[in-house]
Amino acid sequence: MQLNGLSRKQLANAIGVHETTIGQWLHGKKKPSYDSIMELYEKFGVEPNLLFGIER
Repeated sequence: MQLNGLSRKQLANAIGVHETTIGQWLHGKKKPSYDSIMELYEKFGVEPNLLFGIER
């Protein structure tokens, strides 16, 4: 599965989590930690509100 051009493994490596963690997030089995959310924001510009489905 590709996520914005990155594989799960590439995304996991980029933000410092295990590949299975990405899968658990995608399937709703786990939620990202604060640190993971901040890594996504800092490296990819993904706003935290977007991750939680909050629209302003």
